[in-house]
Amino acid sequence: MTAAERLTDGLYGLGWSTVKKLPEPVAARLGRTVADAAWKRRGKGVQRLEANYARVVPGASPERLAELSRAGMRSYLRYWMESFRLPAWSAERVRTGFDPKDAHYLTDGLAEGKGVILALPHLANWDLAGAWVTTTLGIPFTTVAERLKPETLYDRFVAYREGLGMEVLAHSGASAFGTLARRLRDGGLVCLVADRDLSAAGVEVDFFGERARMPAGPALLAQQTGARLLPVTLWYDESPVMQGRVHPPVEVPGTGTRIEKTAAMTQALADAFASGIAEHPEDWHMLQRLWLADLDPAKGPA
Repeated sequence: MTAAERLTDGLYGLGWSTVKKLPEPVAARLGRTVADAAWKRRGKGVQRLEANYARVVPGASPERLAELSRAGMRSYLRYWMESFRLPAWSAERVRTGFDPKDAHYLTDGLAEGKGVILALPHLANWDLAGAWVTTTLGIPFTTVAERLKPETLYDRFVAYREGLGMEVLAHSGASAFGTLARRLRDGGLVCLVADRDLSAAGVEVDFFGERARMPAGPALLAQQTGARLLPVTLWYDESPVMQGRVHPPVEVPGTGTRIEKTAAMTQALADAFASGIAEHPEDWHMLQRLWLADLDPAKGPA
């Protein structure tokens, strides 16, 4: 493990051991302070966040983009402060901390016994939404996690999410896909963050007027298992309660090849994600390159 990896692992460990002991108002103030300091430094993450917001809010002035990136960093640090504290939250605090609209799409789908896939973008706090599902609805689910460096940091994230009632699989292609399919065929629930492709097999979609790649997994799982595919969007307001919406099911097209069906379904997910991101851009925590023009300089300006 390198010195940088040891530092990263130590900082996350400090967050989970220390921040969860702070009173909630103190943790919230700490998050805003850290967010504002990071925003003022204008590092690569903040610059990338502003560049991404420029796609989401076309025509925004530099001043508007700066306002958005500051709000975005505060939202991002709210996510982290909440996540560090989630293991210490009571079941009642989890229940009252999230107010999802149209959750009947989820419960009705599970009642059919064919399994449900929830697909989310990097909006607000997806870990809190997951804890609400396992705690308030009493429904366990399976998800995947990107393998982080160092390995000890990945282990921390797995332990954290398993402590919230989730089954966590490593993002490792066919092996994870097969396990997810089995869970769905057994009538279970799978939750996937699905607005950024982490493989070489992503599906090209139109996203805010430009081409991007998103994972094919949610659409393929729905086709292979018959599970209901539901987009979910999340956002913060001025209250301590996170808001959310479960969107209507993305249907499997009646005709076309598997590739064509997957493309149509992934585009439908992208459209649902875009609707939530456009309404609450400051809660979209995308500090990485996403659009093809940024990933491949040959396709456009980086």
